[in-house]
Amino acid sequence: MHMYTEHFNLKLLPFENVPDPLFFYDYGDHALIRKQISGSLQSGRGLIVVMGPIGSGKTTLSQMIKFDFPESIKLIWMGEPPANSANLYLFLAQELGLQPSSSEKTFVMRDIRNALLKLNSEGKKCMVIMDEAHLMSDDVINGIRLLNNLEEGSIKLIQMLLLGQEELVEKINRPEMEPFKQRIATLEILGKMSVDTMLKYIAHRIQVADGSPDLITDTGWEALSIAFSTGGTPRTVNSLCDRSFNVAFEREKPVVDARDIYEATQRMGLITDVFHYICLLNTRERDIKSQELPPTPTADKLVPETVEQLSPSITRKAEQVSRGTINEAPDISGIGMGVAELFPADLKGIKVSAILLLLSIIAFTLSVFFFCERTESTGFLGCLMALFNAV
Repeated sequence: MHMYTEHFNLKLLPFENVPDPLFFYDYGDHALIRKQISGSLQSGRGLIVVMGPIGSGKTTLSQMIKFDFPESIKLIWMGEPPANSANLYLFLAQELGLQPSSSEKTFVMRDIRNALLKLNSEGKKCMVIMDEAHLMSDDVINGIRLLNNLEEGSIKLIQMLLLGQEELVEKINRPEMEPFKQRIATLEILGKMSVDTMLKYIAHRIQVADGSPDLITDTGWEALSIAFSTGGTPRTVNSLCDRSFNVAFEREKPVVDARDIYEATQRMGLITDVFHYICLLNTRERDIKSQELPPTPTADKLVPETVEQLSPSITRKAEQVSRGTINEAPDISGIGMGVAELFPADLKGIKVSAILLLLSIIAFTLSVFFFCERTESTGFLGCLMALFNAV
């Protein structure tokens, strides 16, 4: 068992890319096409063609046929088309337990028909499933058409299910393929899953593995929706989810979130818009943190509105000097201390310079008043004249 199954308390790996009927998502297009195939088999309609992109679940769908008809069908599986129609007939003869006396197609076809008639008399059906049918040569396509002609009354003796990619449409739409095209009883096309179907598909696989959809957070589900906004195939969805669970396991996280899914897309080389979603989440988190911090006082609140708020002691001494009640020069040693206390180291700007200039002017004015008192000069002009003469 993979280590992340234990980490997330899962009984099975939920996103393995193997055609396991246990995980078959029996909803949407897959459920509809399964019913169509089963109906065609029961009615003996003959040739069935299912097309879809790589990883769309064609093989898994075909595996469900064995569960729908476990006892009444002789199933013959072909992983890829043979090189030519002669090899096709020989392969079918061997699978039916025959040993043709000749390799001539006419004789091999006769033996195949006899074997199919025997199965039909026993109440059984024969079904041939051919994968990678888009790789068929024209000769093989013509051989399938001839096999489809094997009938007993209105009943087809052999059912054929062809699974192929979209290129198969181009093959059978050519004018020379019209006889083959007319014999197709059922043609179904598997497309990509929509976002809604894809999310239900993921939740379904997690639950089959005995897990809970809560193993993926809300942001994780949103990231998956963004990653497959244009649709997705089961194989790609499985790969991304499996890688995302691995990333969360490596990070020792109890759930898978958007960042794990983004990391998985990077490791897989997927080009998605999940990165922009991660940036949005980061921005939201910063906004929330900034709202939780206490407001920081602004510089305007630190700057006093008047000079008196800077140093009341200096102002009082200036008033005393002007009234002649003090004959000492005012102590201005505290000015620097007052400024340091009122203006922290990180407060810079023109207001600080302006206040320092104002303090210098006050200090100069006080010095002039003190000089005038000491020299007993008459009037302001007399004081200035005495000051210049002293200089």
